[in-house]
Amino acid sequence: MPRTKNRVASRNRRKKILKQAKGYWGARGNVYTIAKNSVEKGLLHSYRDRKLKKRTYRRLWIVRINAAARQNGTTYSKLINALSTKGIDINRKVLASLAVENPKAFTDIVNFVTN
Repeated sequence: MPRTKNRVASRNRRKKILKQAKGYWGARGNVYTIAKNSVEKGLLHSYRDRKLKKRTYRRLWIVRINAAARQNGTTYSKLINALSTKGIDINRKVLASLAVENPKAFTDIVNFVTN
């Protein structure tokens, strides 16, 4: 019986990796084994950083809310506590965008909650 290697599938597999490595510097873009390592590492980083992005944005929102809250005579933790005791459910993303884009509305929220 003749030996088969399934050249079509293996070529497609290599072409897929090399296509993903397009634009990489030096041998990373055109040598299969090096490109494979680079693509795998890049995919690991992209998976991890999709999770980190959520943390980073939450930290940014908290910093913005805290800065705006301090301009209104309170702190972030006191503001969040007052919001929860009043039963107001505004997430941090919306609060941060209000603090940056519409400081008057943010001030109104702070005054309503703290009084």
